[in-house]
Amino acid sequence: MRRGLVLCGLVVFLAAPASASRTQLARIKYVIDGDTIVLTSGAHVRLVQIDAPEVQERECYGAQSRAFLRRLLPPGTTVRIEADPGLDQVDRYGRVLRYVFRGPTNVNLELVRQGAATIWFYRHDRGRYAVQLFRSALAARAAHRGLWGACPGTPFDPYHAADTGP
Repeated sequence: MRRGLVLCGLVVFLAAPASASRTQLARIKYVIDGDTIVLTSGAHVRLVQIDAPEVQERECYGAQSRAFLRRLLPPGTTVRIEADPGLDQVDRYGRVLRYVFRGPTNVNLELVRQGAATIWFYRHDRGRYAVQLFRSALAARAAHRGLWGACPGTPFDPYHAADTGP
């Protein structure tokens, strides 16, 4: 979570700690859903700037989104996790917020490209890949890929969580 100081009526946000801006190698233990993974270290990682339909609430395309991420990140896969110093580092559930890379592939972006997830600029914050994510989401929606074809009426709203319905 970003911390800020109020100076002369202005909120000044403090930079993230240096350790938060590092890229780290990690290994996948398992995939929870279409936007959350668990590493062999035990850390829960929420893929930042995206949102996938919920499996537990049986949202439209939730199971397919999870299956897509499981194919991308099977157990034992080595990934690179990357923080975005301009965004929150941990969510309200204690999950680490990161971009995940498998080789050269930005997994967050690939999920959006394939329509397995949409973008979510929480609190209107845009990270370093926001432009690519936004363009990919529009292209997936226009092509009716993934959730955009399977879940008619899904609103395109970058500032709210995905709502694909039942």
